[in-house]
Amino acid sequence: MLSDTMKAGAGRAPNRSLLYALGMTREEVERPLIGVVCSWNEIVPGHMHLDKLADAVKAGVLAAGGTPVVFPAIAVCDGIAMGHVGMKYSLVTRDLIADSTEAMVMAHQFDGLVMIPNCDKNVPGLLMAAARLNIPALVVSGGPMLAGHFPDGRRGCLSTLFEAVGAYHAGKLDEAGLQDSEERSCPSCGSCSGMYTANTMNCLCEALGMALPGNGTIPAPYSARIRLAKKAGMQVMELVRKGIRPRQIMTEKAFHNAEAVDMALGGSTNTMLHLPAIAREAGVDITLDQVNEISSRTPNLCHLAPAGDAYVEDLDLAGGVPAVMKELTRRNLLDTSVMTCTGATLEENLRGVAVRNPEVIRPLERPFLANGGIAVLKGNLAPDGCVVKQAAVAPEMMRHVGPARVFDGEEEALSAIYGGKIHPGDVVVIRYEGPKGGPGMREMLYPTSAICGMGLGGSVALITDGRFSGATRGAAIGHVSPEAAAGGPIALVQEGDLVEIDIPAHSITLQIPPGEWERRRQAWKAPQPKVTTGYLARYAKLVSSADKGAILQ
Repeated sequence: MLSDTMKAGAGRAPNRSLLYALGMTREEVERPLIGVVCSWNEIVPGHMHLDKLADAVKAGVLAAGGTPVVFPAIAVCDGIAMGHVGMKYSLVTRDLIADSTEAMVMAHQFDGLVMIPNCDKNVPGLLMAAARLNIPALVVSGGPMLAGHFPDGRRGCLSTLFEAVGAYHAGKLDEAGLQDSEERSCPSCGSCSGMYTANTMNCLCEALGMALPGNGTIPAPYSARIRLAKKAGMQVMELVRKGIRPRQIMTEKAFHNAEAVDMALGGSTNTMLHLPAIAREAGVDITLDQVNEISSRTPNLCHLAPAGDAYVEDLDLAGGVPAVMKELTRRNLLDTSVMTCTGATLEENLRGVAVRNPEVIRPLERPFLANGGIAVLKGNLAPDGCVVKQAAVAPEMMRHVGPARVFDGEEEALSAIYGGKIHPGDVVVIRYEGPKGGPGMREMLYPTSAICGMGLGGSVALITDGRFSGATRGAAIGHVSPEAAAGGPIALVQEGDLVEIDIPAHSITLQIPPGEWERRRQAWKAPQPKVTTGYLARYAKLVSSADKGAILQ
């Protein structure tokens, strides 16, 4: 056992004495030690119940002959952090989580690891740690929140409320209506109920083979989630006994499977940051250049909120991620020979699986979009690429030419939107919000929701070197690389410049003469860092560009 390094032999008597100080018996010390890294806390709705799942995992480990030991991981609620300085501290936690988990596992020499995340950065952070450590491991997430219900019969979620704020500022919703929405939109524990970043990543854990079936879709309040956690605790012991490790599961083929499932689901654009970062830890190189090729052959089969009116609980009833994968196998769009954390191949896992609701999971012959949910655009405004969730773009905005409205930060842009200064046809440009420039690459859910809530979602585009919440919909183009703080072309855009967006052609162009580019480049001066102390300052010095996954170098 790996833990023998820490506990076996006469020379390790002092180490064992400290295990006894924990209340362990000799029998418990002699069994495999299983780390249970849990991001439970009392500030994140998606994590408020994870202590119950940790107890269930422990029960499963004990039942299968192991000794479980719980330790924590931090977690940020992106919704609570949204719209203020707190959002600078969201993406950066991904690497803190990976690093701190590595430190705990290596210091205590666990034999296996069960990871209990739920929200946006915990899932990729823990997967990065698993790939880096390469000890037997699997994920059991906290599950999605139930959708909100309104008196008129509508359902809603967090993005509904963000757009309600825009409607309030536009005079379309009164204060009483706004208060009613805020009390109904998020009715339970769990990760927000649409196909946002957290739920996208929880689903992709299944596609990668690092989670048991149901991980991405069983609602957080359901008892089935507790049963899943018990099974995860039992299954990690099987992985330990068989010696199955994350890098045997998270292979290049598995990552391409995950990208295909992402396209079919219409997942969050944040996966274009997280999948490359996880892959790098697993020794696999995936790039944005591969995305459009996978998208070109993978239809978008699901329109979950914010793209449509279905929620993750509906996806669960329709058969969940296994049903989506089963549908994709009808055209050999997945490699089913890959190993998974069940100890079986994907092909074996999908036997007997069927789609139970063809309106939630469309058949390949009748997709929502012929191509996948995400597209990468390139051009003189984004030479290294930028990303759009094309599944959530209105048809009339798939091609758009409009004047740039330029803002050096989210707050300036939001003030202009709420102030009625943005008009149909405009292209809002928000810059100096990238990984280095932010620093921290803030999500722009407030501006995009304000645009949609004020009735401009079908006529206004938004471009940024920052990023978007999975809750964003509309012609929202993020991850512009190189970013403004690094002297990327987005730093040279001026008010009124014409911006041409052609999503089907995967292009984004600033319509100015070549000589004007050079004149502006010569006049540009790098800005002073916004933050000069603490973790954000260190992060800004080490972080790569968004097209590389915003990894720490």
